Amino acid sequence: MRRITLTNQRPAWTLILLACWFSLSACASAQNVNSEHTDHHAGASPAPSASASVEDQEWAKARLAKSPRHQEWVKVKNGTREVSSFVVYPETKSKATAVVVIHEIFGMSDWVQSLTDQLAEAGYVAIAPDLLSGVGPGGGGTNSITDRNAIGKAIRDLPPDQITGDLNAVADYVAKLPAANGKVVVAGFCWGGGQTFRYATNNQNVKAAFVFYGPAPENKDDLARIKAPVYGFYAGNDARINATLPKTIELMKETGKVFDPVTYEGAGHGFMRAGDAPSPPQPELDTDLKTHDEAQKALTDYKANQKARDEAWVRWKTILAKI
Repeated sequence: MRRITLTNQRPAWTLILLACWFSLSACASAQNVNSEHTDHHAGASPAPSASASVEDQEWAKARLAKSPRHQEWVKVKNGTREVSSFVVYPETKSKATAVVVIHEIFGMSDWVQSLTDQLAEAGYVAIAPDLLSGVGPGGGGTNSITDRNAIGKAIRDLPPDQITGDLNAVADYVAKLPAANGKVVVAGFCWGGGQTFRYATNNQNVKAAFVFYGPAPENKDDLARIKAPVYGFYAGNDARINATLPKTIELMKETGKVFDPVTYEGAGHGFMRAGDAPSPPQPELDTDLKTHDEAQKALTDYKANQKARDEAWVRWKTILAKI
């Protein structure tokens, strides 16, 4: 397993911003496929945001609003279920590979939508399903649930077969889009990273699985069903997930599967989101020593997450270009 070491300087910043930043770093079979389209750039319903489930992401929302790419919300049918999904199209002449994005435990956040747009910017048809579709009050999705703990619980309570069915429906839908070339890969983050690994055991048609700091299935027979190469992106400061890696590496080797994990030393769990946020401002000088040291560490963590995010993007796009 490759490890990339990240080094940083340690400046300080304000206590108020420190509190905000700690919040930022936290992370905790298809039938009758069709869709209803809504143009995001033409007065569509506002994009769902998990305002109570993750820190304020106005920066992600602002970036998304400035995107020149075509964005739309579609409802993909999985039997009697309708899975609300966010699609962004690349500005390319040729047909493109599709990427299915599986969100974090925080649900369909502004950052997930922004990440989906960034994939389209890189030249791919990207689609992010809200797997909480129909689960919230009044049959809503992530945006209808206002309590953070309730969102996490609702996601953890999702039936695995339903998740697989939703993802199959979305993968089948995006593969058939006129702008797509028929190739589909899957990528997920945190909880979505674990679901990405699990989904690779259930869909032998995906061309690759990109697991960002998520655990693998522990059953060897499940892993033996994987057909696609699995690429792992892990944080050096993530003991909970990293404790599972040795067994995953061993089982994937025993089953003859391709598993290529990279660990970014110095980064923390959730670095793709934490490192995507704006840099905090320079510190005020009139802070006490404890506040200064805490702020200094927080900014060091931010810089490590930012570098890990940048390095991971380069690796991710390099692999995608070869599919």
